[in-house]
Amino acid sequence: MSPAKRLITAEDLYRLELPSEPRLSPDGCQVVYRVQRVDRKTEKKYSNLWLVAAEAGRPRQFTYGDQSDTSPRWSPDGRTIAFLSNRAEKDKPPQVYLIPVDGGEARQLTAVQGEIGDLSWSPDGRRLLCTVRKTDAEVLEREADEQKKKLGVVARHYERLFYKLDGYGYLPHERTHLWVIDARSGRAKQLSDHPHWDERDPVFSPDGRTIAFVSNRTPDPDLDPDADDLYLMPAAGGAPRRLKAPEGSKWLPAFSPDGRWLAYYGVEGKGLGYSYKNICLWVVPLDGKRPARNLTAGYDFHAAPDVINDCGSPEWMRPVWSNDGQTLYLPAALHGSALLRAIDLDGKNLRDVIGEGGVVGAFSFDRAQSKVAYFYGQMTDPGQVYVRELSDGGRTRHLTRHNRDLLDRLQLSKVEETWFKGPAGNELQGWIIFPPGFNPRKKYPSIMEIHGGPITQYGQFFMHEFYCLAAQGYVVYFCNPRGGRGYGEEHARAIWGAWGGADYADLMAWADTMAARPYIDTRRMGVTGGSYGGYMTVWIIGHTQRFAAAVTQRCVSNLVSEWGSSDLNWTFEQEVESGPPFTDIHKWWQMSPIAHIGNARTPTLVIHSENDLRCPIEQGEQVFVALKRLGVETEFVRFPDEPHGLSRIGRTDRRIVRLKHIARWFDKFLK
Repeated sequence: MSPAKRLITAEDLYRLELPSEPRLSPDGCQVVYRVQRVDRKTEKKYSNLWLVAAEAGRPRQFTYGDQSDTSPRWSPDGRTIAFLSNRAEKDKPPQVYLIPVDGGEARQLTAVQGEIGDLSWSPDGRRLLCTVRKTDAEVLEREADEQKKKLGVVARHYERLFYKLDGYGYLPHERTHLWVIDARSGRAKQLSDHPHWDERDPVFSPDGRTIAFVSNRTPDPDLDPDADDLYLMPAAGGAPRRLKAPEGSKWLPAFSPDGRWLAYYGVEGKGLGYSYKNICLWVVPLDGKRPARNLTAGYDFHAAPDVINDCGSPEWMRPVWSNDGQTLYLPAALHGSALLRAIDLDGKNLRDVIGEGGVVGAFSFDRAQSKVAYFYGQMTDPGQVYVRELSDGGRTRHLTRHNRDLLDRLQLSKVEETWFKGPAGNELQGWIIFPPGFNPRKKYPSIMEIHGGPITQYGQFFMHEFYCLAAQGYVVYFCNPRGGRGYGEEHARAIWGAWGGADYADLMAWADTMAARPYIDTRRMGVTGGSYGGYMTVWIIGHTQRFAAAVTQRCVSNLVSEWGSSDLNWTFEQEVESGPPFTDIHKWWQMSPIAHIGNARTPTLVIHSENDLRCPIEQGEQVFVALKRLGVETEFVRFPDEPHGLSRIGRTDRRIVRLKHIARWFDKFLK
């Protein structure tokens, strides 16, 4: 007899293992991937590399130890894996290590004083290409002097506009530059060094003689953040050459097999890098004789795997060329899913390789391109590694079963997908998670969850938080209102410069749809959301009293004070579609939930992180103080040392306490 299943709990966050970064070996025989786990005693997150045979073998742990092993990369001959690890010095940035696939210890290759990223092999396997942001000289000086190290930072002095980043902290003065590393000796050579320009997303050409990369080389990149260009540089170093391509943000270039084209993801236009505009797939000829072409211009989809999740994020991969150079493989966000698609070089014959129903993250092909290995998450599973044959009828093999022992012991709630009519006659997609043992003849309290962004989507991805709240007796429901991804540019553009309009109307239509269901107790409806979802929660309590309780998390409440204080800085002007607040304060104020909070009567819990640099904690403080002054029942929960992404990447004990506060607040008013 199988053991009785139990309900999911907040503490199950300690038990989840999160696979990511699958990479298929050149011969197609093995997949290396990373698994992250949590050490409950220390509250630290560690990750190690695992291997699994592509013919559905048993996964085996490949590296061991309490450290962070990431970014596994197969050598071209398939005999060695390069990866990043902090195993030598836990408090220092990771270094490059090499480990033989057939056995043996990992060997430290580099001793770079700085942060290494974008790791890749040269085609001949003799070099590794990466980016490095060197450690600032003043930091090295302080680390070398015990007294200075003990006293810590005395002052920070900045000239650049973007000087901080949420989840990272205050940025170094050093910029990110291109480096090449000898794969045998570890000798590292810096290829670029301008003090005001960064380089990113570097890649070798097929013959290994050229490097392509992205850089913004305007006089002040912080004032013109979308002015990216594509550059070519000799792999041995030298002056770069700019490729002619449309103005706008660019990412992840990839050479065609014959070295004549460069594919990249891009958004055409200024001020549109993070906007309603779809990220599209472009190709540009290296000879400069023809203009760049947008291959996906005729298709209304976003070429990135944007799906919100609290158990890991899908990795955005470079476009991959077919061996004959006639097809490109790319991701797509659509209807709550992240797909793997293919399109021909002429922009025709778009087709799905892996279609709707889940979330495709990292993907990689073998040398012959006979198969693809990929990360795949679903509503009922935080994600596994799969392999699909590109011939043989697309036969798929499910290679890993991480968390299966845990999930098989849990009584996970039933999920229902539904489409409903919005107020403008628009079709909207939502999901409902029912309490375990749901009885449709009973009345239930409910919680509407609102996603952040807003330029993203909820969808077919495991959300621990939602299952956790459903397990405590709530009908949890969530949807993708206008303003997000997955439903085309018109859907996303509907709230550009108009937050609190079409999005609010869609969410109220969603609440109406749920309220009409016989099992919903309309007197016990709650609402919560984080970031932009926190914005909408505060907006809602200032515009309606239909909800009996609310929880606003890491909210934006006052766009006037958010301008300049967020790590995103002045760029909020793009989403507000306005100049700075001092030129048009009325629009900024009217789009701010705090301007309407005088109407609030809903008991509201305010949750915020003290190290939130995206939505500084003063945003939550204003809401808490306003509600107190109004006599509305409220409490304030502050998390020290945590960034904006507490619910996804925060320390596990704090994530658990957060969930318990949310449940406690709703229990108080909805049960």
